[in-house]
Amino acid sequence: MYVFLDKFFFVFHSALILLILFGWIWRKTRLASLIVVLFTGFSWTILGIWYGFGYCPFTDWHWQVRIKLGHSNMPSSYTKFLIDSLTGLDVREQFVDTLAVILLAVALVASVLTNVRDWRKRRK
Repeated sequence: MYVFLDKFFFVFHSALILLILFGWIWRKTRLASLIVVLFTGFSWTILGIWYGFGYCPFTDWHWQVRIKLGHSNMPSSYTKFLIDSLTGLDVREQFVDTLAVILLAVALVASVLTNVRDWRKRRK
């Protein structure tokens, strides 16, 4: 069961990241993308007050699964884990965290702008 959950979280979490980064591009995914971006920002900042900036419950749950599978020394950032896993590199966590915040901010702006534009078009 834990092996399945490990693979599930890898695919699910990666898909959420893709939705955050690119979901604003297509009209059908714009609202979902905006909702996910807002929840991510909420998690990173508001939940981050108690759990540490950048907190993500999906990362937390995934790491619990990986610990049950015998993995240790997991990075605090899922993005670092993903980049390291896909490239075989050991990218500096500070660089990855900075990049993640910048990309989330860009995605938020793009998502808000495209959703507002769509909303205005529908009102006319």
